[in-house]
Amino acid sequence: MAVSSGKIELGFVATEFELWEPFTNNHRKLSELKSDKATVIMFLCNHCPYVQHIFPVLIKLADEYFRKGISFIGINSNDPVSHASDSPAMMIKEVKNRQISFPYLFDESQDIARAYGACCTPEFNIFDSEMKCVYRGQFDDSRPGNNTPVTGNDIRYALDAILYNKPLQKEQRQSIGCSIKWKAR
Repeated sequence: MAVSSGKIELGFVATEFELWEPFTNNHRKLSELKSDKATVIMFLCNHCPYVQHIFPVLIKLADEYFRKGISFIGINSNDPVSHASDSPAMMIKEVKNRQISFPYLFDESQDIARAYGACCTPEFNIFDSEMKCVYRGQFDDSRPGNNTPVTGNDIRYALDAILYNKPLQKEQRQSIGCSIKWKAR
């Protein structure tokens, strides 16, 4: 069952984090990964059909905008006990198979997902140069099975607005995808 991202007032400041990157076996801090122009923090996972649907275009878009000075950071917060395909070992395979160039971090405690109010995968947050959230929403209108091409237009529009000092669209559509797989408490 698909869920949508939660509504959070724009303007919140990104929470600093230090998370493990399974592919490099290093811990990475937001302060070292962020960009002076804009930073895209994405909640992703391996198993979700909504993520799988956009992944090829997302990777190309991230590579394109990285050359323009934008940072992309993927975070997997899913419980690998309940969803083994989202384990760090499977994240490494996903990075290799898809040739993902952006950091794909593991939020083992799930504290970062909670801090950012993440509800689903994929979920996108774009932060400006001051690390204030200026966009929170969907990649585009495409969903598995709706026959709408995957373009990344919503993210592209927001990033171009930041790069070219244009106003951001006030109406932002929530992301829709698989729920974050929370650990049993």
